[in-house]
Amino acid sequence: MNDNDNRLSSASQNARIIAYLETGGSLTTLDALKLFGCMRLASRIHDLRERGYEIEVSKVTTNTGKIVASYRLPNK
Repeated sequence: MNDNDNRLSSASQNARIIAYLETGGSLTTLDALKLFGCMRLASRIHDLRERGYEIEVSKVTTNTGKIVASYRLPNK
């Protein structure tokens, strides 16, 4: 049985993600994995939006031609 409380991990990731976005940065899922160990960025963005943060999403093309979501705060 897994006794890991993911809510604590999610809250910590949410705090680090919003702090990063507030510096004017943007994040893709791969960025979030590298920077924060976050494998579910869309879920963390959902959490933050429910807390009242306005987060924009745009599509970007990677060097390999894949199209991925990139998140940022407006006017940052």
